[in-house]
Amino acid sequence: MMVPGEGLEPSHCRQRRILSPLRLPIPPSRLGSCALSNKRPVGSKQMSLKLDDFDYTLPEALIAQAPLPERTDSRLLVLDGPMLTQLHDRRFSDLPDLLRPDDLLVFNDTRVIHARLHGTKQTGGKVEVLVERPVGTHEALAQVRASKSPGTGTRLRLADAFEVEVLGRVGEFFHLRFPDTEPLEALLERHGKLPLPPYIERTADEVDESRYQTVYNRHPGSVAAPTAGLHFDQAMLDRLAGHGIRTAWLTLHVGAGTFQPVRVDDLGQHRMHRERYVLPQDTVQAIADTRARGGRVIAVGTTSLRALEGAAQDGPLEAGSGETELFILPGFRFQVVDALITNFHLPKSTLLMLVSALAGMAPMRQAYAHAIDRGYRFFSYGDAMFITHRNTQDTNDAV
Repeated sequence: MMVPGEGLEPSHCRQRRILSPLRLPIPPSRLGSCALSNKRPVGSKQMSLKLDDFDYTLPEALIAQAPLPERTDSRLLVLDGPMLTQLHDRRFSDLPDLLRPDDLLVFNDTRVIHARLHGTKQTGGKVEVLVERPVGTHEALAQVRASKSPGTGTRLRLADAFEVEVLGRVGEFFHLRFPDTEPLEALLERHGKLPLPPYIERTADEVDESRYQTVYNRHPGSVAAPTAGLHFDQAMLDRLAGHGIRTAWLTLHVGAGTFQPVRVDDLGQHRMHRERYVLPQDTVQAIADTRARGGRVIAVGTTSLRALEGAAQDGPLEAGSGETELFILPGFRFQVVDALITNFHLPKSTLLMLVSALAGMAPMRQAYAHAIDRGYRFFSYGDAMFITHRNTQDTNDAV
């Protein structure tokens, strides 16, 4: 089965630019030691990246439709070695043994909200609303699915409980006004549904209410889970602390744009959607302390990675908040992150492009072929990868 590139997972970072897909020289010490430049350095090679470069065939049976009984029951494919050519089949419960004292794990503590609502138009036609983000106390941007797009001034009755007014369009989203009888977040929590990804072919149930959230979620605002974090339970966090492995937190709210496919073949023309993030000063300090001790900064999920790399685009890493839309392609210079814990990503998705930028396209193709051959479970409720950075990068690896 060829899985379409719908259900894309999040993109992040505050810079409103698309990085030129160049093969930038990367020093052997670590991937993140260079400052980012949009200019092509002398001797670098232009890469011609197309959407089909990130395609693969996945048996439908490998798409995980439900979580395993325990969070840490999942498998963990480790990709490491000087040129990221070594693959190791492990269990996620082995993670503390794979990390070093003074390594720092950076988690995204967002919480998934009840962002999906079903209802009807004034004409009686059915609609489905997926809230992207609040833009005021009682207003939000949202995706609206209907047989015919509702026009400005249209009223939609949702959850058979209240009406919203369509105020207009903002790009691909609809600007909706919700009732002012209670805060928007409370209204969604009471009447909305948990928005499982489109490749999970069932409605959310009571198990999903807990398992499609991380155990450390704190700040409501996402419409999709930061899925790498779903593998951690409190016992795992305690074990990591016992091994001298440190933790830090940031918040990036995953938006509804995460489910939008890449619609252009020339990746230089793709534009990412924006997502909100908060990077605390404590986390910035923890990263500086980790560097001073010689530890590694390990992003738990692509959401954490993109927030960190985005916050470092204009210079030294700084605390703050903003909106992100950085598109990471092979050739990107990672400045903050040394390693990544992540799930397996959809064919032709921006997240598959991101991990290919971190590991190299050939090692990532090899890893995905291995995972399919060994029957790993894919996507949100699937298994995980641990990708360490490569010490050197072959300039011919792009093909």
